[in-house]
Amino acid sequence: MDFKSPALDRLVAELQKLPGIGSKTAERLAHHIVRSPSEDSLGMADAIRDVKETVAYCRICYNFAEGELCSICADPARDGSKICIVEQVRDLYAIEKSGAHNGTYHVLLGAWAPLDGIEPEDLTLEPLLERVRAGGISEVIIATDTRYEGEGTALYLRESFSEFEGLRVTRIARGMPSGSQFEHVGKNVVSDAFEGRREMS
Repeated sequence: MDFKSPALDRLVAELQKLPGIGSKTAERLAHHIVRSPSEDSLGMADAIRDVKETVAYCRICYNFAEGELCSICADPARDGSKICIVEQVRDLYAIEKSGAHNGTYHVLLGAWAPLDGIEPEDLTLEPLLERVRAGGISEVIIATDTRYEGEGTALYLRESFSEFEGLRVTRIARGMPSGSQFEHVGKNVVSDAFEGRREMS
């Protein structure tokens, strides 16, 4: 007798595509979804559909947005003369939670990783340079991760900004644990790293 359910197998296979979800976890989640009330499971499905249909990248900074601009780029109270450069949107969220930065952001959507086939042209570097070329920017804060790829990206960015005379280029302080990612450290650590940022020469 065949006890397999093609629909359940498909759900398990889809859940396994999520980062950090192995086969056993995917099976547990799938069985939980089957046992849950229909309104809960279908609510989750609706939320996934909504986010795919309404959320895109901000046309200026590449943060998530539900229109042309994200809430940060659309906020006139933000200091538009400072751009904090991060690798991923989750890094931006971690910095925002710390309250350490009142300027704007630019999300690279990755880090320079030649061994993984990720080159500078695969990042949103050119739109970033265009923002700086447009004028009105006094400081760029490089807040890439402190692991190898993040440090390499920071050095590449510093070289890219060398054409802009008078632009202050800073790097978050070494208060961030080596190899750390913003989402895994506390608000105070992030705040201290910004407070102690240094000039990149």
